[in-house]
Amino acid sequence: MAAVGGPFRLTSHKGEPFDNARLAGKPYLAFFGFTHCPDICPTTLFDLTELMKELGPAADRFNVVFITVDPERDTQDLLARYLTAFDERIVALRGSQDETDAVVKAFAGFARKVPLDGGQYTMDHTAGVYLMDAKGKFSGMLDMHEPRETRLQKLRRLANGGDKRSR
Repeated sequence: MAAVGGPFRLTSHKGEPFDNARLAGKPYLAFFGFTHCPDICPTTLFDLTELMKELGPAADRFNVVFITVDPERDTQDLLARYLTAFDERIVALRGSQDETDAVVKAFAGFARKVPLDGGQYTMDHTAGVYLMDAKGKFSGMLDMHEPRETRLQKLRRLANGGDKRSR
């Protein structure tokens, strides 16, 4: 498999510069999506919010970033309003189209614009949640179709610093 993760430089929904160095030393989840997404993105963010609630204080041991693949429509203001529906620890990130393309590529993901009638469009994109360890190395995917207990186990393992062998 291609390397997943790597350096990136984007801007948070609060207008602050945000790069991969801000995530160093703490595991993180990365999810690509967009605010105009009709189903997968809001459902995934809602599920992550519920999982974080269930984990309680353990959820403070990792970061969660939502990286928009639609910087054309997803302004900082729109992302800030969108995130009010989800866990306040989730940080939305956006960049120029070039920066967005670079971070999608760094995560070996994909995102492409799909034209719709009337000049509108939607985005086709990688829908899984990337699990990254405290060193920024890929440690797996969270598939929202997996049983809830499987997802919780993966998040607990990530929050505790990796796999059971390292304990």
